[in-house]
This record gives sequence, structure tokens and C-alpha cells, in this order.
Amino acid sequence: MGWGDEEFKTIELGDERLNRRAVLLAERLGQKPSASIPGACQSWAETAAAYRFLCNEEVSWDKVLAPHLQASQARMAQHQVVLCLQDTTELDYHGQDIEGLGPLNYEAQRGLYLHPTYVVSPEREPLGVFNAWTWAREFKAADGKRGGPCESTRWIESYERIAESAQQLPQTRHVCIGDRESDMLELMVKARDLGYPADYLVRSQHNRVLPGGDKLWDRVMVQTSLGRIRFMLPAGRGRKSRTVEQDIRIERVQLSDRDKGVIEVSCLVASEVNAPAGVKPVVWRLLSNRVASTLEQASELIDWYRSRWEIELFFLILKEGCRVERLQLSDKDRLESALAIYLVIAWRINRLMRLGRTVPELDAELVFEPDEWRAAYILNKKPIPKKMPGLNEVIRLIARRGGFLGRKGDGEPGARTLWLGLQEIAVFVEGARYARSYSETGICV
Repeated sequence: MGWGDEEFKTIELGDERLNRRAVLLAERLGQKPSASIPGACQSWAETAAAYRFLCNEEVSWDKVLAPHLQASQARMAQHQVVLCLQDTTELDYHGQDIEGLGPLNYEAQRGLYLHPTYVVSPEREPLGVFNAWTWAREFKAADGKRGGPCESTRWIESYERIAESAQQLPQTRHVCIGDRESDMLELMVKARDLGYPADYLVRSQHNRVLPGGDKLWDRVMVQTSLGRIRFMLPAGRGRKSRTVEQDIRIERVQLSDRDKGVIEVSCLVASEVNAPAGVKPVVWRLLSNRVASTLEQASELIDWYRSRWEIELFFLILKEGCRVERLQLSDKDRLESALAIYLVIAWRINRLMRLGRTVPELDAELVFEPDEWRAAYILNKKPIPKKMPGLNEVIRLIARRGGFLGRKGDGEPGARTLWLGLQEIAVFVEGARYARSYSETGICV
């Protein structure tokens, strides 16, 4: 049984043939995530069947994602705390003839917006895409105004879905985490009105005026520091990894609104000290419903916020690893059905990488098929072990095929080398199975 059978086992498209096609297509695309749909399929007949599947009226974004959402919640139930990371990204299809697209940041661009909630454990184990929306913006009217629903409501709707999950899983604390775009009083009011079934932790964008007339951030900065924390800031675009040391201050304050009343929040300011010359200090201002009065409690909130990088990595895998912006489909509905499958594939790639780090001794057969993990040894010219190898060992071998050198100081492989290596493994396995089928029929090759 492949990973697709497990992840899509509850899919219901109204026809068992469609259900089987969904599983097969997910596994084909997952084997070669960077390839086009024809490139991932193993024959023209399979390619034609894939396109028929995507244009079938019974196949939709919601139906394709439904089994993964159920599987995600089952994984969430195994943890005491889950971090629900939500964010919005653009999918740029400018220049492609796809019906139903809308403008992006520039009116001349064409594409979709995607807003998922990506769930990880505090140890950053990817648990799944818990909910997601796509939409196309309406074009501006002659008066320059744009119609359609307010896009900021996606943040609040996501919190509502997270709150529903928290009520269904009362033993699992849910934490809704967002960047500056999620700093909305409406989200905090929604959490208050629902009774805080899920916590929220958002990065503050607005230096609000408090009831006493002073400013929010200024109020916090006059408080006594709780102490300092240190962590390693990972490398980013144009940035090298480095150690960051931050002073921590926190204050419980009241935010008031004429229509929405008073809301109590904790405002935490983590400001970098002793930053290297010429480098902008790392300063985070966070808002949460949680009460935190000690350095340990504040450090936990910061650790949770730092996990927000995982959704950025997820978007990177989706766009560069799965190349979803190169999909060539005729309309928005077909595009969304394909995107639903690729969301699950991107999650799986990131999960493989993280599991290889956090549970390195896990039996490889729990994640890979026998042909796949054996291919990792053959392609690296290593003897196939008689005893089941650990997951980390196999993942490192796969990543080597994607450019990971595996030297002493190289650390663990990243997502990019993993998705490139998976493609080489898939090609080898496909050829080996083809040769085996001829051998079994007695035909000489």
C-alpha cells in the first residue's frame, strides 16, 4: 500500500474508479513533484485519464482535500499542543490561458490567492493542511473600486475552523498563529466571543492607542525585562544563519473599541541586543490571549511564533518543488482540483524531511515502499542492508541524488535536495518495475 492509499483512503467522489484515479494521480505527482502532469504520468493513456479526472464534475477542491483534512485531524489528536499556522500567498499564472483568474498585486497580473492553515507540532513535525481557501480577486470597476468579499475575513474564518477542531479535540490545545496581516481586532473579538476554544498568537502591526492615552508598544518597553533568550536564526533569502539574543518584556493590557468593547491581551516585545554591525536587529511584537508572566512562558510563545517559518517553507515546496505555477489547465476549477493534490504532496515532502530529523531510527518501510528505499542504496552504489534501515539513513541517501553532499558539517538535508532526489528514485523504480514485468513474462530485454 502506497502513501496515497493511506492519505486518501476516505476519499468519496461518487465512483470507485474516480477514487482509485485520485490515489494513483497523487502518487504519480508525488514521485515526480517538479514534473508536469504528462511528465509524471507513465503513459499517454495515464496522462489522458489524469486530465479527464481533473475536468470531471464530481471532482472538486473540497472533495479532494477532505480525506487529508480528516487524516490531519487524526494526527493532531496525538499531540497535547498543535500550532495552526495561517498565511496568504499569491499563485501567479500570468500569460497562461486559464479561465476564471483574477488580478494579483498588479492589476495586469493574473492568478489566484491561496490561504491555508498548515498545522505542525511544537517540535515542527508537519501534521497536515487543516483548511484552505483559494479565490480570484474581482477586477476594479470604472470608479477604481474593487468588489467581492473582504479578503481579511479569511483569517477569521480560519480561526473559526481551528476553534471547531479544538472543541472536537478537547485534549489538544490549538494555537492559531499569524504574521502582521492577522493583527485584526475582529479576530481577537471572535476568539473572545467564542470563549477562547483556541489560543491566538499574532505579530503586532499596529501600535494602538490604549485607554489611558499611551501607545501599546511604548507601554511594554517601559516594563522591566524578564530576561534574555538565545536561538539560532536560520538562513533566509540574502541572510546568513546567526545567533540572536533578545531581551523579553511583556505586559497585560486592555484594547478597547467603541463597538466591540474591551479585550484583554498579552503584548510581548522581544528585541535583539548586541546585533552585528550593519545588521537590522530582530524585533518581534506579539499579541496573545494567553497570560504569560515568566521568562519560561514568554519563551514558549516565541518558540511557537518562530515555528511560523514552516508555512513559508511549505509555500516554497509548493511553488518551487511542485511548480504549481506552471500548471497548464483550462479553467480555475480544474486548477483548484490539481492544487488540492499538490497541497498534500508538499506537506508530505516537508514531513519526510522533518521525520528524518526528529525520528531518525523509524523503520524506513513505514514511509517508503520496498522498491523506493532499496533504490536509494542502489543509486548511491551501496549494498542493500539485510536489516530494515532507519528513515534518516534512507532520506540522506535520497537527498544525495538531489545534490546533498552529506559531509560532516553539512547538517541534515533540506526540502530542495529531497524533492529532487525523490524524482531520481521514482525514475529508477519505474524502470526497475518495467524490467521486472518483462522478466516475469519470460521476454528478453
